[in-house]
Amino acid sequence: IGPNGAGKTTLFHVLTGTLPITAGNIVFDGHDVTHEPDHRRVKRGIARSFQVTSLFTNLSVRENLRLAAQGVDSKRALNAWKPPRGALEHRDTVDGILERLALQRFASTQASALSHGQQRRLEVGMALAARPKAIFLDEPTSGMGIDDLDDMKHLIRSLRDDYTVVLIEHNMDIVMDISDTITVMQQGRVLVEGEPARIRGDERVRSAYLGNMITGGRA
Repeated sequence: IGPNGAGKTTLFHVLTGTLPITAGNIVFDGHDVTHEPDHRRVKRGIARSFQVTSLFTNLSVRENLRLAAQGVDSKRALNAWKPPRGALEHRDTVDGILERLALQRFASTQASALSHGQQRRLEVGMALAARPKAIFLDEPTSGMGIDDLDDMKHLIRSLRDDYTVVLIEHNMDIVMDISDTITVMQQGRVLVEGEPARIRGDERVRSAYLGNMITGGRA
């Protein structure tokens, strides 16, 4: 967490290979990935979502997930538009993700017809289709209504047993409710890191970000 301009999204860009690093090293799962391109990091198990929903809006929910699953293998990615083999090959993966997202009945629905919250869940599903070890979610609840917030919170909480989940989030209720560890950033540096209870009671955090809105508002 941290205010706008703290460097949260830039950090995600650097970790996932969207931006080059200017100093230091990035080690993921025992491998130095500092100079590896983003597609190599995906193959190592790094997946992410973005602040702005990024979907194939003219394709169905199922097709979005299939393409994400098939795109992990660069040799097969070029065949992503040949559905018979690709659809069958990744059917079990896609079906499992649809169930996890609670989007089974929307499998044949065009992505553009989904609600905003459903689209955000689908984007998380596309990250899951890459069979990652770690998932980076950039403001996954942005713009959501109350019902969609509950669905997304349940989804993120369900991922914790199978994946490392790192999220940037402004909704402090969600941050405090689902996080094991919270890192507070300020001007590109870590101000403090710890369990929610520690962050909640830290005077530096309270004065810099949360004020009297420790359980609500934006940070």
